[in-house]
Amino acid sequence: MNRTITVVGGGLGGLATAALLARAGHKVTLVEGNEWLGGKSRRIEVAGQRIDTGPSLVTFPGVWQQILETWDSFGDGPSAETIAGVKLERLPEVGRYYFRGQAANLPVEEGHPWHAAWQRFQHEHGGLGEAITTLLTKDPWDPGILGAGKELLKRYGIRLTTKSYLDGLDWMPHDLKDVISIHTLNAGVSPDQTLALYATMAAVMAEDGVFVPKGGVYEIAKGLENLARAAGVDLHTGEHVLSVTPGVVTTAAATYSSDYVVSAVDGGILEGLMGKRSSPPRKLSCSGVAIFGVLEEELPADIVTHSVMMPEEPEALFRSLGKRQRPQETMAFLNYYRAGDIYPNTQPVAALLLTAPPDGKACSFEDDFVQRESRRFSDLLGLSKPITEMMTEHTILDPEYFAGFGAVGGALYGAPAPWWRSGPFHSPAYNSKRTPWLWRVGSSVHPGGGIPAVLGGVLISTRRMLRALQD
Repeated sequence: MNRTITVVGGGLGGLATAALLARAGHKVTLVEGNEWLGGKSRRIEVAGQRIDTGPSLVTFPGVWQQILETWDSFGDGPSAETIAGVKLERLPEVGRYYFRGQAANLPVEEGHPWHAAWQRFQHEHGGLGEAITTLLTKDPWDPGILGAGKELLKRYGIRLTTKSYLDGLDWMPHDLKDVISIHTLNAGVSPDQTLALYATMAAVMAEDGVFVPKGGVYEIAKGLENLARAAGVDLHTGEHVLSVTPGVVTTAAATYSSDYVVSAVDGGILEGLMGKRSSPPRKLSCSGVAIFGVLEEELPADIVTHSVMMPEEPEALFRSLGKRQRPQETMAFLNYYRAGDIYPNTQPVAALLLTAPPDGKACSFEDDFVQRESRRFSDLLGLSKPITEMMTEHTILDPEYFAGFGAVGGALYGAPAPWWRSGPFHSPAYNSKRTPWLWRVGSSVHPGGGIPAVLGGVLISTRRMLRALQD
C-alpha cells in the first residue's frame, strides 16, 4: 500500500530519504525551516564568486553510486545519474599535511621519511574501501555484512579504537600516527572515542581517491533535490516546524498529516518538537569557524586543493575541545580553488576552516583565534602575508551559526556516542517499537564520516522502512 510520509528537515539525509521513498511509490512531503535545501551543505556567493559550505570532499563514492542505483531500481525512465547531473572529479591527492616542521601529502611521496611506513600501512588497509562501503550501506543484521566485518577485524584484533590500534603499531613513526588519527575529527571527537575504522579510512582515501563534484560539493544537494522533484516529492522551504506528534507535523504555515514521519533533524531538536525535555549533553562533538573569501590573487603554484594544518600537540587540542575551550593551536583546513577550477569563478576562492569548541559563540574576522591561526597556517604555506589579508571580501560562519541548526553549542555532529555504540550499534536507532510511526536519518543518527555516513544511513533506514511498509 502507498503511504503518506512527512520528512522533517531538508539536509542531505532528508532529501535522499524523500527521493527514495517517493520513487518507491509513496506520497512524500518534505518541510525545511531554512530558505535553502541541503542543511549545512549550502551555496553562498561572495563578491560574485561561488563558494560551497559544509562538506568539502566526497569520499567512498560507492555510497553515492548506491543511492543512484537504488533510485533506479524503483522504476523506469531516465536514469538517476542523468537526473542528478553530478560529475565527480578526483583530486590528485587526499591533501597536504603540515605537522611539526614537516609537510607530506597523502599518499606520502617517495623520498619522505614517512614513505616506507605509509606504504606498508596503505598496503594493509588501502584495499578495504569495498568492505567499509558495505558496512556503511548494508543493514547490520544482513548476513552479507559478516565478510566485510571479518576482513576489518583481522587488521584490528582487540584494539578497536583508533588510538589503541595506532598505538600498537610499533613500526610506524609517532608523527605519522598523529596525522592518521587526526581524521577522527571528521566525527568531531578524539581518537580514543572512535572506532579503529577511522584509521583505515585515511589509507582507503589515498587508495581510492577523494572527489569534488564539478561545480562544487553543493551539486550533491542539488542532485538529490533533482531526484526528489523527479520522484514527485512536495518540497517546502522556509517552514519552521513547531511540533511533531504521531502522524502530524505542524509548521508555522500548515499542518501535515501522514502515516509516518521521518526526522532528518538533530536529535535534540526532535526531542523538543515532540514535547520532551532532555538535559544538555555532557559531551559534544567539535564545532568550527569557517571563513569563505575571494582572493586578490592566485596562491603559489605548489599549494594543493586541500591543505591541513595540525597543532603541535594534538592531545592538547582534544583536551581543549572536550572542555569547550578555544585551543592555543587547532587543526585547520584550507580548501583552495583557482579561477575556473571546479567552480565557474573568474577569481580564486578559499575556505579556511578552523576546528573550534562547541561554545555557541559568535566569532569575528578580527578575533584573535582567527588571526593567530591564519598567520600560523599562512607561514606554513610560505605565503607573504596571512591568507585572511589576501581576501578582498569574506563571509564567516561560527559556532553560533551552527547552533542555529539545533545542536547544542553548534556541535557539528551533536552529542557523540561511546565508541562501542557507533556504527551498527548507534543510539538513537533508526526506529523503535515505542514510536513505530517515526523514523530517523541524518548526521544525528549516523554521525561522522561526512556524506558517506549520512547517505549510507539513509540506505539502511529507508530499506528497513520499505520492508516494514510492505509487511
